[in-house]
Amino acid sequence: MSRTGNTTDFLAGLQWLFFMFANTVVIPLTIGEAFDLSSMEVASALQRSFIFTGAACMLQVLFGHKYPLMEGHSGIWWGAILSLAASASSAGMTTAEVGGGLAVGIILSGVLTAVLGALGMGDVLKKLFKPVVMSTVLFLLASQLIAIFSKGMLGLSTGEQIDLPTAGLSFVIILLVAWITIKGPASIRNFAILIGIVFGWIVYALLFPAAPTEESQPTQLVNLFPWGKPSFSLGLIMMAVVTGLVNTSNTMASIKGIEPLINKKTTQKQYKSSFVVTGLSSVVAGLFGLVPYGPYISSLGFLQSTQIYRRLPLIIGSTLFILLGLIPTLGHFFSTLPVSVGNAVLFVAYLQLFSGALTNLSGITFTSKTIYRISAPVLLGIAIMNIPSETFSSLPVLIRPLLSNGLLVGIILAIILENVVDWSKFAGTEASKGEV
Repeated sequence: MSRTGNTTDFLAGLQWLFFMFANTVVIPLTIGEAFDLSSMEVASALQRSFIFTGAACMLQVLFGHKYPLMEGHSGIWWGAILSLAASASSAGMTTAEVGGGLAVGIILSGVLTAVLGALGMGDVLKKLFKPVVMSTVLFLLASQLIAIFSKGMLGLSTGEQIDLPTAGLSFVIILLVAWITIKGPASIRNFAILIGIVFGWIVYALLFPAAPTEESQPTQLVNLFPWGKPSFSLGLIMMAVVTGLVNTSNTMASIKGIEPLINKKTTQKQYKSSFVVTGLSSVVAGLFGLVPYGPYISSLGFLQSTQIYRRLPLIIGSTLFILLGLIPTLGHFFSTLPVSVGNAVLFVAYLQLFSGALTNLSGITFTSKTIYRISAPVLLGIAIMNIPSETFSSLPVLIRPLLSNGLLVGIILAIILENVVDWSKFAGTEASKGEV
């Protein structure tokens, strides 16, 4: 490979590193707060998260589905875990008891995913996850993530009011990344995300100089069950199994979404290998107090923004991510990346998710009757996302995490509507056009 090719792949790998970092760093912090972990344990969880996420990406790209898709902490699992931790007191349990029961449930769910995947679960899921279901997943995920990123861009992740200087810089970064992506020279267009992060980070450091921070504390990489002592709770295990099964939508949506980008069909062996890697990664997550894994659908937006579909850059980025976890000094340096800068760049990248959602609906004709097959799950899911989680406290604790999660509810409703209702009866053959 030429020197230019090596440089391009390294820069693309560095871009993947920033993408992985920005998508990962917040999750261990929020989980640590939810389970009242010490600052040392949160720092340890952050290191473990970098190492295991990099390793999971490497395993997927080399032995799993073999596509350039990030394998990271699942948003579906993240929301469910935070919801269960928040409702611990109302269920008469401590957060440690919930954490210990959840860890067992996550491990069993991971084993189940790996076993079912090896037995050919992908074939069954391909029949369930029809085009409208895939569109629902992408619409809801985009809505959820864009809302999160918007709050971070406006400074609402650290305060209750919009921080005008932070918001102003965020919009400048958005315009820069969007301009490079759409109108920029071909030589730099593929690195719009990397340029946006570096530019934003430098400007942020100049405009908002940070106070000196204390030296990082020593961490403990190997620490089993940091959320709480393992316990057998039938309710938590059932919830974990359901969440794990719904989490398979990440695999289906990601793999199906990348096929048109690289003009390739996925084999049954790739599906099996992908589920096995995700399942085993989730088992490790349960042991070490991390949010379980799944392919990131948001990788599709990232790939469409960069137009780099090779696997090597992701391998490079994964290796660098592992090094961040193994070398505390590097991890501490990257942890100074401003949240608003990362969110502003990801905001642009994730707008591309709508492209995949609309593509899945191509060829399907909607009428005043059949429109419900897409509008009901999408709008109900968005509505639930905007309802404060504490308002669901009157529901039984077993079903509360499920019904308070708009993404889960929307996906489940879409699966039911697409596989129970014969929409062709309402709009003739055109209503089912384009389905698998």
